Order: sequence, then structure tokens, then C-alpha cells
Amino acid sequence: MANSRRCSVVIPTYDRADLLAYTLESLSRQSLPTDRFEVLIGDDGSTDHTASVIDRYRDRLDLHHLFQEHDGVGVTRARNRCIRRATGEICVLLDSGVMAHSGLLAAHLARHESTPDPLAVIGYVYGFTLDGDDSELERMIDPWDADATIAGFAARGEHPDVRDEFYRRYHDDFADLPAPWIMYWTCNVSARTSQLRDVGMFDESFRNTGGDDLDLAYRLHCDDARFVLDRAASAVHYPHPKDFAQNLKSMMVNYHCMIEKYRSPVMPLLLAAPTIHPFNINDVIAALRLPPAATRMDGKHAR
Repeated sequence: MANSRRCSVVIPTYDRADLLAYTLESLSRQSLPTDRFEVLIGDDGSTDHTASVIDRYRDRLDLHHLFQEHDGVGVTRARNRCIRRATGEICVLLDSGVMAHSGLLAAHLARHESTPDPLAVIGYVYGFTLDGDDSELERMIDPWDADATIAGFAARGEHPDVRDEFYRRYHDDFADLPAPWIMYWTCNVSARTSQLRDVGMFDESFRNTGGDDLDLAYRLHCDDARFVLDRAASAVHYPHPKDFAQNLKSMMVNYHCMIEKYRSPVMPLLLAAPTIHPFNINDVIAALRLPPAATRMDGKHAR
């Protein structure tokens, strides 16, 4: 008998109605039957037409709109509300504007079903960059057809995931690196719902954006989740304005919080960016012979 495991798709949003529409359209075209997944939207107080976009997809998806008042730093709270409400055994975390290939959810579920061990699955995201508004890339994306866009990029070798530098350096099987959690960026990832809850979900004490996904990933790592890349769980990131310098400044505040929270000599390395960065930090850890993580109990205790 086919496995009937369900998943819960968690999408935080704030005044990104058009980007959210692209994501919901892609989810409405999944190969996974609609009774196998739900979509929970953590809305941090949107004032645009987000509600009408969500209403447009209610007859095509099992949708839940979780609205909260906007306080400027509510993305962690929005995600946690969704995770608490999730009924699926697996949570798939996406961002507004991430257009899922029709096989993305099936791929996430299949990977988790392939082993009894807890996994932290990282999906592949075409067009994912760290900075800027790429108008050329925008012209190449059909926002209503993720599959065709992804197929074109893959065939031409164009607009790879920015993390390809890491994957080329360590190959796709990097779970045994000292810090595999450094690639767990929550635009397209998954984990067991029960484990996300057990490790404390996202840290709502963070008052700046950025780094909250690595904080969660570190705790998953301490709780014995094995980090894997699954290229079949592919998506394309619709471009929108970003400021890497400003984002990095914001992340540094959260990195200081992580240093205080965890008894790990790895965490101070995060402050050495851009000299030490996600693509070379594992080499630095190995060169300095640093212990890679706190113990299991420490990792779960420090939330």
C-alpha cells in the first residue's frame, strides 16, 4: 500500500501578494495529491491584497491563513504559529516567491520516507541569489509555469542555486561535514514536524531578520538530524530587491545571540564574514580542529 504520509507547507509572508500568488500557483500544480498536503500561510500583518490572493486558491488547496499584527520582526513568530498548527508529519518550509516544481513536495516526502532516521532536507533553488534585483532573470521566468522555467535553466546550465559553490566543493553528500547545517536556508527545506517542535522551532527572541534559519538548523544538527541535498525537490526563486550588506548587518546581531546561546567554538566564526563565509567555514573548522557542535542535550536546551 502506498505511504500516505502528509506534509504541511509553511510560508511566511508580509505585503508580498504577487510573489505569494506565484508560490501558491506552483503548489496547486503538485504531483502529490491535494489530500496529502496542507498549506499554512503565516501572515505578519499584510496590508496589500494578500488576503484576496489566498482566497483565490482556497478551492484548489487546503489553505490556512494565520494572520497576526505586524511588529516588524514577526517572521519567526509567523512560522512558529504555522508549525504549531501543522497536521502533517513533515513540514516543508518555503518563502513567498519560491515557485515549486510540480514534484517538489513528493520529492521531500520521498526522501523522508527513505529512512527512519531524522533528516533535514535541502531543496535546490534556481535563480537564488544573495543580492540585488535581477531584471534579466525576471524576464526569463514564467511565474505561472515553474516546471518549464526550471527545465530551461537546467538544460542551459543557467542561474544555478547560489549554494552551487558549496555543492561543487563538497559534492551533494555533505552530511558528515562538521557544519552541514550552514546550508539550511529556509526558502526550500523540510524536517519532521515533531522534531521541529522538540528543538524549539524558530527563536522568537531574535529581533532582527536573518540567521534564524541557521539557529534552527544548528539545533536540528545537535538533535541528530542528517542534512541532505535533494535536487529533485527543485524550485525557482522569483527575483525581488535585496540588500546583502544590510541583511548581513542584521544577521550579525543574531549571530551574537547564537554565540551567547550555545557553548560552541564554531559560532564566533560567523562574525568573520565575509572572510569566513558559508562556503568555506567547514574548511576553517577542520583546519582549526574545532569541535563541530554542542552535545545533543546542549543543542536542545539552548533555544
